[in-house]
Amino acid sequence: MGIQGYSAAERLERLPISGYHRIIFIIIALAFFFDSMDLAMMTFLLGSIKTEFGLSTAQAGLLASSSFFGMVVGASLSGMLADRFGRKPVFQWSIVLWGIASYLCSTAQTVEMLTLFRILLGIGMGMEFPIAQSMLSELIPAKGRGRYIALMDGFWPLGFVAAGVLSYFLLPLIGWRDIFLVLAVPAVFVLAIRFFIPESPRWLEQAGKHDAADKVLLGIERKVRESLGRADLPEPVALPRVETVPGTFFSAFQQLWSAQYRQRTMMIWSVWFFALLGFYGLTSWLSALLQQSGFAVTQSVYYTVIISLGGIPGFLMAAWLVERWGRKPVCVVTLLGGGVMAFLYGQSAVFGGNVGLLITSGLLMQFFLFGMWAVLYTYTPELYPTSARATGSGFASAVGRVGSLLGPLVTGLVFPITGQGGVFALGALCFAVAALVVWVFGMETKGKTLEELTQI
Repeated sequence: MGIQGYSAAERLERLPISGYHRIIFIIIALAFFFDSMDLAMMTFLLGSIKTEFGLSTAQAGLLASSSFFGMVVGASLSGMLADRFGRKPVFQWSIVLWGIASYLCSTAQTVEMLTLFRILLGIGMGMEFPIAQSMLSELIPAKGRGRYIALMDGFWPLGFVAAGVLSYFLLPLIGWRDIFLVLAVPAVFVLAIRFFIPESPRWLEQAGKHDAADKVLLGIERKVRESLGRADLPEPVALPRVETVPGTFFSAFQQLWSAQYRQRTMMIWSVWFFALLGFYGLTSWLSALLQQSGFAVTQSVYYTVIISLGGIPGFLMAAWLVERWGRKPVCVVTLLGGGVMAFLYGQSAVFGGNVGLLITSGLLMQFFLFGMWAVLYTYTPELYPTSARATGSGFASAVGRVGSLLGPLVTGLVFPITGQGGVFALGALCFAVAALVVWVFGMETKGKTLEELTQI
């Protein structure tokens, strides 16, 4: 309980969105950006790596999937660690781990060593993504929470485009190994997190560390006042009180399957699995499939970057709509739109590879799919209480990473049989299934505080 009997949530929710909140957002979003850039790079380097090591499409698919295997492990562990020991330390160590692993990728002399290092990289990235969601959702008031988390996810397509630009200019000059070396440098960004990002007061209070929570809250309130240039802040408004749930390392996981949260868990796990199965089955192979269709390496990278630009207006539109339409309808629309455009993209490549049609359908596909990402990252942490939020986000992400792991592998196996049209039709079917699950079983979370959502 905080000053004058107010809880951490009541003190945080009454704060106006300020420059201080935006600084927190920028730091967390940049960490997210560097992570996504590292993960997306395989899309652009896979063709060159496949050629150097003489890999079959199935072997290349296994390599592309390796980081997702690590992400399953990282996402599963990080949520429980963050709910038990705090958000901030787990967030920091995740960045250190992927920085070291990216450096190791640059030293790989065999495909087996590269696969191992990509798994380590995946563990670090898998740890970071759900913690970024949880931290931002707990620090930003409800009136701006959806918009800011959706915008954070927008740093994913920016990272994807940056990875493409970097590979387009550097791949012919320095090769894929030195590109991985360059990607290890942003790990020093952990210093900014150490000094500028506070631990979540909601988590501290839930963990019984009331003095520490009060100290962090006083610091946040002071910085918000300084940012706004005024001495007073609005009075807190009473919110539902959530009972503290002290427990063991596994108690948060057990909470996901309690009567209150079981349907939410089954719904969001299904959505993450099918959405990521479709997404990574397609995007991990965009550049390599274009090369298979007859485009040169630099051409395929160039067109993949152009197509990825569609994700930028996609996440911006989703960030605007989640606070107007709500999470559920935006999720359904983006999944269905992505499925339709994925199917058309596959067919455009089949019928002569018309570049104009290919780019147009590809742009629209990425518009909807990156909008989908923005909604998923907004929606998932809102479904769970503070005591299980990181675990819920982590396991949803982990189940999604199983889909990510299977996606490129399935694509590598299916492509020789059905061709590119069949691959993209399969991806479209995955998005349709995910949309149906949200429509039938999803709940709306727009405009409600995290504490109010625990009472539904």
